[in-house]
Amino acid sequence: MVVKRDGRRQPFDRTKLEHGIERALEKRPVSGMMVENIVNEIEDQAVMTGKGAHEIPTSALGDMVLAKLYEIDKVAYIRFASVYRHFENMEEFIAEVNKVGGEHASGN
Repeated sequence: MVVKRDGRRQPFDRTKLEHGIERALEKRPVSGMMVENIVNEIEDQAVMTGKGAHEIPTSALGDMVLAKLYEIDKVAYIRFASVYRHFENMEEFIAEVNKVGGEHASGN
């Protein structure tokens, strides 16, 4: 089960997870097989994380997606973060872009 931000619970939906990742990676140089691998890894990680209680918060799933996207494509990471983190203003968005850009510029 997935625990939403408002406390509601719903069954884990692999298709919804895959769709969110595909949207972030739209028109990016990442293969469909890579998307499938990312979804598989996140699903496996979610099962392990929610093993005891058989549930996982959406925030944990979102963080897993962000971590994977950060590894493979920074543009997709920013796209997903802009939806997932609900930036309140342009300054928050710019700060996130600068964080990613600054790490790239310093070689990290």
